[in-house]
Amino acid sequence: MHDTPPSVPDFTQWPSFPFEGDLHVKQLDDPVPVEPPRKGEGLRECTACNAPDDAYIWVGERWRVRAMDRPTGLPMVLILESRTHLDLGDLPNLLAAELGVMTVRLERAIRSLDGVARVHVNRWGDGSAHLHMWFLARPYGRLQLRGTFLSLWDSILPPISEAQWRENLALVAAWLAEFGGRPLAEPPRIQWQAPSSLLAQSEAADAAAADAAAAAAASVIEAAEEIPEPAGSTPGVDPTDGDTALSADPVDGDADAESTVADIARTSETASPARAGNAASSAPAGTTSSGASTSGTTESGVSESGTPTSGVAGAVPANGPAIPGSRGPE
Repeated sequence: MHDTPPSVPDFTQWPSFPFEGDLHVKQLDDPVPVEPPRKGEGLRECTACNAPDDAYIWVGERWRVRAMDRPTGLPMVLILESRTHLDLGDLPNLLAAELGVMTVRLERAIRSLDGVARVHVNRWGDGSAHLHMWFLARPYGRLQLRGTFLSLWDSILPPISEAQWRENLALVAAWLAEFGGRPLAEPPRIQWQAPSSLLAQSEAADAAAADAAAAAAASVIEAAEEIPEPAGSTPGVDPTDGDTALSADPVDGDADAESTVADIARTSETASPARAGNAASSAPAGTTSSGASTSGTTESGVSESGTPTSGVAGAVPANGPAIPGSRGPE
């Protein structure tokens, strides 16, 4: 027989509590004698172990950082994972010490983004046996989002724009790469378009992006990895598994721009051939045009252990990071 549920707790009156109105406390289910296995336990496969490096925004020798599969309501939501299949309490001394270094390093990288006031670091672990730490960025000035309910607000707030999201991912990956490892996130590409159609296409693209973002916002609390399996679930069968490839969607408008310039040139020549001839004859003989040269730059980083190293920054795939389709706390 279930106990009578208590009245709602005092935190429902906090300014940071995201809900209002009549609330009721759920009845607690009876405890189960044996808890079901998590991902990576028993016969269940581990999603993190099976994920390739290109599913992450930054990878190192012993650690990897991944993002959600699409923009979130918060400015940034990232997950730090160990390469080795270990849980928090199983870490040897070396990895335990590096976890502290990586936690501080990633917190600083996220806090360096524009519009971020604080970074919340969380670990749940009820959905996956593979160590993963959550990093949630609180927007600057949003005092109502302070405290323990930030992960709930992430699924309530409208998602940020995809361009801003990709730029933030690239900035964090580059920040981490200064200390070693390889950045895999790429900033958004400039979408070049013909001047005559620039405004109309831009407005249409913005409207489509807003509709798509509103229909499919990523959420921490909805992440499949963070949702414990029901007691009656079949081990080894996980309908939520599967990685979603996140790729950049560059729009190459150079061909359209060149076509427009060529049409303008032909029209000008037809309308005023005499003017074109006079301009050509008035040009000084031997005049040539020179193009700007490009120069490569190298970056120096520091190894994950903190030892300075020098070399070329890690290559970034042309298609951007492929990001697993996980969505919420474990």
